[in-house]
Amino acid sequence: MLLIDKYAYFNGLKDVHPLEKMVFALSLLLFSLTVRDMAVSLITFTVMSALIIFAAKIPLSYYLKLLLLPGFFILSGTITILFSFTSKFTSISNIWWSWKVGNWQIFISDDSVGTVANLITVVLGSISCLYFLTLTTPITVILSVLRKFKVPSLLIDLIELTYRFIFIFLDTALAIHQAQASRLGYVSLRKGIRSLGLLISSLFLGVLQRSGQLTMAMNARGYQENLSYIEDTYAYSSRNWLIAIAILGSLIFINGYL
Repeated sequence: MLLIDKYAYFNGLKDVHPLEKMVFALSLLLFSLTVRDMAVSLITFTVMSALIIFAAKIPLSYYLKLLLLPGFFILSGTITILFSFTSKFTSISNIWWSWKVGNWQIFISDDSVGTVANLITVVLGSISCLYFLTLTTPITVILSVLRKFKVPSLLIDLIELTYRFIFIFLDTALAIHQAQASRLGYVSLRKGIRSLGLLISSLFLGVLQRSGQLTMAMNARGYQENLSYIEDTYAYSSRNWLIAIAILGSLIFINGYL
């Protein structure tokens, strides 16, 4: 079991009804994406991060590591928006920074800075909503809620199998990498490239073998195009619903007066 899956099963909000957490996280996510306001996104990120760290009791260091994962995609996306190129003879207003190279100038405008700042806050706010749901609710519980809403069982099974195979893929890659590193497989660039090639080739074989074992295990348990689980029982809490409505109402109020 990977750490993110372990926290989903053992956290401070594990006894909260999954529908309450799903409605709360998805409503804030949709509102943040709809209004695309910097203040709303920052408040969403702050509230969700506080709930993850203090209510769900997820370690701060682990949460920060999770936030770094989408950092590369945010950085690559913002750089292309931030920097612009034009002829050095072109007059541009609202320049925040510029650098002339030959007949060209590289510049950052005030508009691009604002766009990047808004994009980063919206992404952080959205990611915090998804992390809140992922770190507090196991995937099997989320899927059980979807079943109650009559989502097609084929789609639910595909989601669950895809989720499981991602973990199998990561677990196999980590095991192979640790075995190679213990044999000094990455002490030099040449050995690192060779070890990486062996890892990729072994990874697909390992995942194929694990998928075959999983299929055999499912067939041995009488799989008939429908995965069945014993569902836990949860109780609704009027206090949780009031807190969720209060937070969403506050964001709507703030957005209306900004």
